[in-house]
Amino acid sequence: MPDNVHPHLWRHSRAMHLYWHGVDLTLISQWLGHARYETTLIYAKADTEHKRRAIENANKNSPLADNLNSERFKVNDDELIKKLYGLK
Repeated sequence: MPDNVHPHLWRHSRAMHLYWHGVDLTLISQWLGHARYETTLIYAKADTEHKRRAIENANKNSPLADNLNSERFKVNDDELIKKLYGLK
């Protein structure tokens, strides 16, 4: 077993699997005992990153690979919220 495996890794992995299988983040937050829901949002962000990496890996040998630029799809949450509220 690798040296960097620790109990929190198992906890995080289980929470990610629950999220990937459709369990609501509010329920996961309660299950994990997080005092703030925002703490649990880390799992949702990790899920988005996971999907982005999966898409990149699937397209590595594609003829379209040269046209992919994942940097343009990265989102700054603060900037997005400001745009959505018309503040910027």
